[in-house]
This record gives sequence, C-alpha cells and structure tokens, in this order.
Amino acid sequence: MSVEPLDGLRVFERGWLSSNNLLIHAAPGEPGAVLVDTGHVNHAPQTVVLVREALAGRPLARIVNTHLHSDHCGGNAALQQALAAPVSVPPGQASAVRDWDEDALSYQATGQRMARFALQAEIAPGDRFVAGAREWEVLAAPGHDPHSVMLFDRAHGVLASADALWEHGFGVVFPELEGEPGFDDVAEVLETIAALPVRLVVPGHGAPFADVATALERARSRIAGFKADPARHARHAIKVLVKYHLMEERAQPLAALLDWAEATPLLHRSWALHPPRGTARPRDWLLQVLEELAAAGVLARDGEIVRDV
Repeated sequence: MSVEPLDGLRVFERGWLSSNNLLIHAAPGEPGAVLVDTGHVNHAPQTVVLVREALAGRPLARIVNTHLHSDHCGGNAALQQALAAPVSVPPGQASAVRDWDEDALSYQATGQRMARFALQAEIAPGDRFVAGAREWEVLAAPGHDPHSVMLFDRAHGVLASADALWEHGFGVVFPELEGEPGFDDVAEVLETIAALPVRLVVPGHGAPFADVATALERARSRIAGFKADPARHARHAIKVLVKYHLMEERAQPLAALLDWAEATPLLHRSWALHPPRGTARPRDWLLQVLEELAAAGVLARDGEIVRDV
C-alpha cells in the first residue's frame, strides 16, 4: 500500500509574518515529534497552542530550524519554555546563537524583533535523521540565506524547501543586499531541487504543492530577471522589509517609520548599492516605496499614521 506524502505529518500554513511549520509526528519507538521552524515571535503564543493541540499530550523531541530569519525561529523560545524542546540550527550560525550576536543573526541589520533562545545541537548539509519513520536528508540551500538548509524525505518525495522554493517564487536574496553574491546560489539550488524525485513541496510560505516543474520554471524566470536587473531585486526587497516591519507593528506614525528606516543598516547598504533617482538618503527611498505600496493596497496612510493592510 502506497503512503500518501503527508501521512504522519502536519503542516501549519501560517500567515506571512510567520513561516509555515511542519510537525513530524513520532512513529512507535521514537522519543517524540520533530517540529521544523516555529514562526515569528509575535505569533509565538499561537504557535504553542497549535503544536500542543497537534501533539495531544505527546512529547516534542526536537525543533529543527531551516535557517534563522526571524519568521522561522521566532517561536523557539516560547516552545522551549512550554515543552522543553531542544533546538537544532544550521552550523554557520550556531556560534552567533550561543553568543546571541543579533548583528550576525541579521536582526539588527533588518530591524526585526526576535526572542533569544538556547541552542542544543547543529544540523548540517549531509546529515540524515529519522523522524516519523522517515529518513530526512539535510540539503544545503544557500541564496536566500547563506546558511539555509532544506529537508528531503526521498522515500516519499517530500521536500521541506524553506524559502528556497515557493509555488510562486522564493525568498529575498539577502546576500545581494549586502553586496555579496547570491543569485547564482539560488539558481544552483533550483537545479538541485529539479534533480530530486520530489512529489510534494512543503514551502516556507504558502500551501504545499505538487506541480514542482511549473514552480521551478517560475522561479528560474524570476532569478534570471533579478540577475539582469539587480536594482529591481533591491527595490522588491525593500518593499518586503517595509511590509514585514508594518506587519510587526500593525500601525506606526510616519515619523517613527522613517526613523526606523534611518536606523536599519540593511536599508542603508541596499540604497548605497542601488540608489534610485531623486533619493539623497534612504529616507527618501522609503517615501517612494511607501507611495508604491499604498497605491498597490498593501498598506494605508491615515494622515501621519501608516497602517498594515
């Protein structure tokens, strides 16, 4: 009898402030379930409730983070407190977690919220582990984040792709905003996915999907466009960061939002690499971006208050 790809798995499809979470239920003889990624700190109480309900009194043996952007590990601390679950992270950022270096972990650079958590183990490309009576391969997925990994269950064709592949794209290529190469890494990871016998992708954002070939073609076209016009990618990235910040805040006075932009290093570096016409400073760029986002209905201006929509 064939096993359906999601048998024994539970996907919590989250809103865009949080990443999706994948709960791998324990098979008989295993110490407990494994949770892949934990969402944003703003949604941590909801994450704890979702996981508790799904576990139904059974233990959570381990949390695995595909990477350490704030929307993927913001629930770690709350789950550690509630369920005493140890956390495993990719090795490239393990020392930064131990030292809690918010600059190295990107939270200072992007001006994002995060709750400190404790690290118990590392999970590296080439590793394999068993959870839910499935063997999961850890695959390198640099590009969106240099240290990111994916998890692949070859026997059932299930790929937890994090932000390397969504049904309609992939995550912002953050190294490029720092002046470091990243587009080629994204393209190479897409080809890695294409070579795998994938039946179902559980992405970091959006619903699981089975039409992998079409998603890959969309992603290849998108990365080719960004490579041809890096300034287009930078503008897209700034819109993402601004929208993300407003999702964290819900509403903020325009002056405070501009102050946040001035104090966010990644906006400065991205503006310096790709300064749009008519912008003498990042604050001017942000005003342009706010107008575009408001015109697209992604945020609203209410006098001097900017609101998430």
